[in-house]
Amino acid sequence: MSLPSFAIIIPARYASTRYPGKPLVPLRGAGGVPKSLIQRSWECASAVPGSVGVWVATDDERIRAEVERFGGRVVMTTPDCRNGTERCAEAVAKLGHVPDVVVNLQGDAPLSPTFVVEELVTRLGQDLEAQVATPAVRCSRSIYDHLAGDAAEGRVGGTTVVFNRDSRGLYFSKRIIPHLPATQIDGDTLPVHLHLGLYAYRPEALVHYRASEPSELEELEGLEQLRFLDLGLPISVVQLDAFGWDSIELNNPSDVPAIEHVLAERGIN
Repeated sequence: MSLPSFAIIIPARYASTRYPGKPLVPLRGAGGVPKSLIQRSWECASAVPGSVGVWVATDDERIRAEVERFGGRVVMTTPDCRNGTERCAEAVAKLGHVPDVVVNLQGDAPLSPTFVVEELVTRLGQDLEAQVATPAVRCSRSIYDHLAGDAAEGRVGGTTVVFNRDSRGLYFSKRIIPHLPATQIDGDTLPVHLHLGLYAYRPEALVHYRASEPSELEELEGLEQLRFLDLGLPISVVQLDAFGWDSIELNNPSDVPAIEHVLAERGIN
């Protein structure tokens, strides 16, 4: 079966509440050469085969200048976008080309394996009722400990997700869900799923999303995907096996050494 046509949008904003200027943060790879987070995210997206194009969507001239410096393409959006999904929706409207699927590869997830995008696009090609597809990976003990460490220090770290037997997303949270009794926190993998910062949307879902007001849970958790659930638009969760590395997102300055360690281990310059 051929994949639906898809474009990749990387939403990026400078004024992050938790980590201002995050897209421009330098990350050293295996060779010790620093590259900005947005460049590493662009390189990750550009390695995905079959897309009709990759664009960074931003409202900040500093990010635009950095993307143009390394040869990327930019769509300028308004500062009114409240999150990456709204930014993707505006970018697609400005580009004027609407593929079958729009992929949001968030700019803080440079360790995302490229095959995940194909998995998401494939899922929407197969599951015609789903309006959004997004990945989750079962937590290794080290990922779980990283999440628990953030929580213990009062930091907002990664996002976890729970889903039903049909892989429909039930809830996403910046807390660790489900709650694990102490007796269950054992072994190399745990029954907690880390949500990865990628989404594949049907274009009509983006139109509906952009026309709707944020939901209460979305605003409380600070998680854009909760608006889809509030609107009754099904999210299909693509369950992935644990990777051979920890797919850590850059949420806090303390994540930089962990990401650089994975880049070095994987030999990514």
